[in-house]
Amino acid sequence: MRCLFYLFALVLAGCASQPQRAAQQAGPSALDDVAATLAQFETALEEWHRGQANSGGASLTKARLALDESVTRCVQSVSCDAMTALRAQSTANARIAHALLGERESDPLEPNDALTTTDRHAHAGSPAKDVPELARSAAMLNGKRLDEVIRLNGAVKAGIEEWLTWMRPNLLDAYENYQYLRHRMWPVYEQAGLPEALLFGIMAKESGGKVHAVSRAGAAGLLQFMPATARGYGLARNSGFDDRFDPTLITQANAAYLDDRFRELNNDLELALAAYNGGEGRMRRLAGGSKRGFWDAPVYNALPPETRDYVPMVLAAAWLFLHPDDYGLEFAKFDARPGDITLERAASINELSVCMGQFGNARGWFRTLRNLNPKYEADTRIDAGVRLDVPEAAARAYAARCRSGVLAQTAAELNAARPPVASGSSWVASAPAGSARTHVVRKGETLHAIARRFGCGVPAVAQANGLRPPRYAIRAGQRLNVPSCRA
Repeated sequence: MRCLFYLFALVLAGCASQPQRAAQQAGPSALDDVAATLAQFETALEEWHRGQANSGGASLTKARLALDESVTRCVQSVSCDAMTALRAQSTANARIAHALLGERESDPLEPNDALTTTDRHAHAGSPAKDVPELARSAAMLNGKRLDEVIRLNGAVKAGIEEWLTWMRPNLLDAYENYQYLRHRMWPVYEQAGLPEALLFGIMAKESGGKVHAVSRAGAAGLLQFMPATARGYGLARNSGFDDRFDPTLITQANAAYLDDRFRELNNDLELALAAYNGGEGRMRRLAGGSKRGFWDAPVYNALPPETRDYVPMVLAAAWLFLHPDDYGLEFAKFDARPGDITLERAASINELSVCMGQFGNARGWFRTLRNLNPKYEADTRIDAGVRLDVPEAAARAYAARCRSGVLAQTAAELNAARPPVASGSSWVASAPAGSARTHVVRKGETLHAIARRFGCGVPAVAQANGLRPPRYAIRAGQRLNVPSCRA
């Protein structure tokens, strides 16, 4: 814990050897002030870890605010080493984030690490709103751990039972999907000072960890943003790709959205989650500017059943993420370290899933490949030389099975296979080779299945019929124009 302070002191000593003129202009050394408040912060954090702070998180919050103020004064001073001060502040913020999550690092962060940990995973030129500062979002926790904020009442306990019974497979799938996506999502929440368990709880309830999940209402992505809300938080369509399917961008939007709701709704987590599901306008009318909580009758009884169910289910999933052993829940342990491959030959995600098989993953790699490479349709052949994001274990599977050999050939043959076109009612009119055809949609058919049957990609058939992604909604009895996509 003291490593950060000693390192800062060494930097400060180096600054003391510089000429005195600038320091005299600034009066008392602003960097000395930062060092003093940093020492106070570390003392408060140590006391908080040991449970010695009688006032809960108040002393820690006071020490952090004092550090923030001293850093601000340093930045405003022409003679102060602002970069050193900002690094100290960033590292302190990282430490308090871990403390609020109930974690305690054995290996201290260096100041430079605190500045670069999230940057390594950030998208350059991200269109999403700036991720909120830790000081704002952490106010929701009020110096407590998340499991101290969650009220384990009857509704949340009922949610825990659902996750542990008929929804247990969904929870386990969501956990596996999250582990492979964690490097894309968690750094955003960590920077914002939000608990990882909350991120998992929202994702488990919203999508189960499926990047391309789309609701009947049109919400899409891992964290399910409606189109209008998505646009308000910087998620757009770029070159035909919906940013809601990008794990990092949608997490940035989610963190920014929650931060806005905390500000409006008295830093109340349950109300913020209710707004996420039921709309911020409704929650502002029901609880904005008052001390009403989610469970208060005037609020709870006015909410739709979906929202009354949503909030405790998210909290229940978050609770289980923190306390699996208490409920006999066993989350699988596996190597989820991120890696990449460069395709040596053209292949689709479907082909790669077949040839990789269960090498390194008993459940196969299809979902993980789709989640980490959301811009590609599963059956679209990707050119040789393209780099794909995959876990390191999947990279080993690719090297062992997909570069050449029988499995690689079998995967290519299966991807090219098409069932014969049935004669009869599905055809309205025959057409010569090379011209467009017409197909009548039968009950249960999907656009993907129809496109595959005729050797077309989904985008080609969708464009020919004015169908909009991501849902590509079709209905039984609808006539589709099917372009000629292959000889």
